[in-house]
Amino acid sequence: MGPSSATAAAVVPPERTRHRARARKRGKKQIGLVFIAPFALLFTLVYVIPVIYAAFLSLFQRKLVGGTRFTGLANYTKLFRDAQFWDGVGRVLAFTLVQVPLMLIFAMALALALDSRRLHGTRFLRVSIFLPYAVPAVVSTLMWGFLLGVKYGLFGSLNEALGTDLDPFTPGTTLISIGVMVTWAFTGFNMLIFHAVLKAVPRELYEAAALDGANEYQVVWRIKLPALRRSVVIAVIFSIIGTFQIFNEPQILPSMVANSGITTHYTPNLYAYHLAFTGSQQGYAAALALVMAALTIAVAYVVQIRGLRNAFDA
Repeated sequence: MGPSSATAAAVVPPERTRHRARARKRGKKQIGLVFIAPFALLFTLVYVIPVIYAAFLSLFQRKLVGGTRFTGLANYTKLFRDAQFWDGVGRVLAFTLVQVPLMLIFAMALALALDSRRLHGTRFLRVSIFLPYAVPAVVSTLMWGFLLGVKYGLFGSLNEALGTDLDPFTPGTTLISIGVMVTWAFTGFNMLIFHAVLKAVPRELYEAAALDGANEYQVVWRIKLPALRRSVVIAVIFSIIGTFQIFNEPQILPSMVANSGITTHYTPNLYAYHLAFTGSQQGYAAALALVMAALTIAVAYVVQIRGLRNAFDA
């Protein structure tokens, strides 16, 4: 830069400099808005508008005499006194408390095994374990229904061959069978998350641990498991949201197996479906859906806050 250029830059008014800075900042903000506009539009169409419409529907009731009438919060008042709703909520909570920890422990064990470099064909194993996640839920339910059903499939053949009377779909064991189906479908997804986190751990840490005389168990306990803490929190949140939305399995299984104990209110989602499409109670179903959404968000938020706090404190 010559003397003339330096002099010209020195005499530029401060107001013009500030104006140019604001213009640049405005331009960057507009570019950012352009990039997020497609997502914002899609999010509004498939999430915000349906939630608003459901909230609107929840304020009305359809009567046999008088048609649809505005009833305010009557649907919510009725819902909190509905024993069938709370029965489904309790069942889903019990399912979540048992199935989610078992599934994540299993996924973590698989990820650690793949990361140990002691297995042959790890690429094939990784794809094979993840493959059930790519199977549609309806297809998965049909497959397991044929497999575990006593009329046909594995257990039916075993009962004939051994003279036993084993039935995975009795009222007391149906929820366990659904847990097996869900675990089979989602273990691979969580395993892939954990395995990706373990791959990102610097190998220098393992070399340093080996120099200090650490064995395999100490490496797992001191290095690998602490590295998985934050990803476990995310996996728990996703799993809770998924289990609270159980619908396909209890919807399809009653048509395949007898005496399963699955009722129209077996899960809250199934209850909302039957209220809306077979009971013509769209307003009540909308109130149920909104309450379940709020409950899911609250539980996931508590898990996120407490889990991330412990992960960062560790």
